[in-house]
Amino acid sequence: MPTTAFHPFIKTAASNPRPFICQNNLNLGIRHFQATRKVFEQFPNAESNMLRLQRKNRPSSPHLTIYQPQLTWFMSSAHRITGCAMGGTLYLGAIAYLSASVLGYQIDTNTIIYAFGAAPEAAKVSVKVILALPFTFHASNGIRHLIWDARKCLEIKDVYSTGYAVLASTVIGTAYLATM
Repeated sequence: MPTTAFHPFIKTAASNPRPFICQNNLNLGIRHFQATRKVFEQFPNAESNMLRLQRKNRPSSPHLTIYQPQLTWFMSSAHRITGCAMGGTLYLGAIAYLSASVLGYQIDTNTIIYAFGAAPEAAKVSVKVILALPFTFHASNGIRHLIWDARKCLEIKDVYSTGYAVLASTVIGTAYLATM
């Protein structure tokens, strides 16, 4: 049996299913919502025609081809591409090495040396150039970035001179590694 002190509270709570919601605010919101009406009604075709006309008047953003190509663009993108290519080659080589025994192949140092030694001289030089070019470029350009991190050679003239130095060291380093 409920006590007399809590009895009126229980009756009030039972009669109001949502005791914590203010009914005045709900009514105001509903009245405000019902008072608003559409200014005009559009048909789907009219809306798409309006959007098409607006798009015709929009300025289009310029493409990179309107700018003069610069050495810094090419070297920045080549640095990223060579890094990804060398990383991908490392991962693929590791996966091939680890999965070779499971697949029944033998990939070890002796097998690679024998296969490379049996290849024609042109193929050897081509493989060496393909492997040495990204390595020397990425290493040389990495040194250039370390120089920049030391806050040196940051003037435009110096940026271009270090860029040409990276290209020269790439050619010299690739030629050296390919003829070893």
